[in-house]
Order: sequence, then structure tokens, then C-alpha cells
Amino acid sequence: MGIEIERKFLVNKEKWNQVKKEKRSLYRQGYIVSDPEKTIRVRLTDNEAFLTIKGLSVGASRPEFEYSIPVDEAQQLLDGFCDTVVSKIRNFITYDNKLWEVDEFHGDNEGLIVAEIELDDENESFSRPEWISEEVTSEKKYSNSNLAKKPYKSW
Repeated sequence: MGIEIERKFLVNKEKWNQVKKEKRSLYRQGYIVSDPEKTIRVRLTDNEAFLTIKGLSVGASRPEFEYSIPVDEAQQLLDGFCDTVVSKIRNFITYDNKLWEVDEFHGDNEGLIVAEIELDDENESFSRPEWISEEVTSEKKYSNSNLAKKPYKSW
């Protein structure tokens, strides 16, 4: 079983707009199952697709299983099995030897920018880029599965 240890932060938009973006990819992800104890997600990127199963979060950690699937099957799953879908541009930024994934949301979540960092240990220390704002790891409303059901524009 894999364990994901991830912390989430809001992003200061003014400072973020000044950052050189290294790599970007369009993400479209939908949820086959989405409840507090488990999610089953289909993710389609520019040229890859994944089926991901995540368990209940405890702190910043949760069980995670992720499998590569054919792109055409991901499209079929998104279209036929997912009631809720989130679309975003994911930016990949390396800062102080750590990868930050920064999501700029589209559609009903337009205007929301969330940064994530995956860690090897919940107590691992790391440097925060100047464009990082407040931490929202424990705020469920910022989870992608929740944003699919209760979009940012409805807050």
C-alpha cells in the first residue's frame, strides 16, 4: 500500500503571476466515488491517464493506490462514470530541491490557486516559496473531490 503525505497551501496570486512556470499540463479529473473515507478518481492529463484510489486522511497522510490506464479508457470513464469533474492547469515548480504542484482551477473553480507539496514524512521540514500563503491541508473544502461537488464560486 502506498501512503501519500501531502500538504496544501493557498497561493498569493500577485506573487504567483511573477513566477517563471517550468512545466504545465492540463488536468481533467472526475470522481467515481467521493466520500470522506475514500475516493476513486480518474485523471486525464495532456498525454497520460490514471485511476487513483485514496483512503481516509489522517493529518496530512492517507493511503493511495495509483494505476496508469489507457487515455481512451480514461475519457470513457470521465464521460460515463463521473458525476463531478474538475479541470485545472497544473504547474510543476522546483523550489529548494522540492517539487511543488500548483493548480490553477478552471470552470466553477476559476480564481482558486492551490499549491501542494508531497513529503516523505509528516514532520519533514521544507522551505516555502514567497508565493505561498496560508496552509489549508486540514480544510476539506480545498480537496479536489470537494471542489468538484461544491465549487469555489459557490462559497
